Amino acid sequence: MPLHYLALGDSYTIGEAVPAAERWPARLVRQLRARGLAVEEPRIVATTGWTTDELSAGMDAASLTPPYDLVSLLIGVNNQYRGRPAGEYRGQFARLLQRAVTLAGGRASRVVVVSIPDWGVTRFAGEQGRDPAPIAHALDVYNAIARDEAGRAGARWVDITPVSRRHPELLAEDGLHPSAEQYALWTEAILPAAAAALK
Repeated sequence: MPLHYLALGDSYTIGEAVPAAERWPARLVRQLRARGLAVEEPRIVATTGWTTDELSAGMDAASLTPPYDLVSLLIGVNNQYRGRPAGEYRGQFARLLQRAVTLAGGRASRVVVVSIPDWGVTRFAGEQGRDPAPIAHALDVYNAIARDEAGRAGARWVDITPVSRRHPELLAEDGLHPSAEQYALWTEAILPAAAAALK
């Protein structure tokens, strides 16, 4: 039987400004297939600009057919961008994560939580005159929350934030979103956790 993969998120999951085949969920499926795992094309519920509550509403509106064998969750950058408090993020993220576990048939080990990349190092942030230090600090707080909630739930955690900080030059033409090359690096980081989840 083919394996079913659900990817939940925002612009980073939908792959804003790159071709569909270069999104990291699509790349991840190709890599899993190369390891002999029969994974179907990913079902993606993600839209550029979504916050945690907007993703939840998007999930409500989507025609989801659980259980999924693998679920990924990467959400929160737009909460931070809009200046929303970390406490609000924790509550909404925890509820999203529980929904992800339920969609994975109650198997928390089949859920992979991916950290939020640092947009403060991008050309877009520089052109906007944004100070990267407070952005980095706020995202570190958000990511600590996501990592903590993933641990509590028994989900897997993958930190791609250092990759985004090491490679601020790997951007799409908009100067904000990752390029295909950066998504390839993310996929390398996420692949071990995803493969372990499916074993």
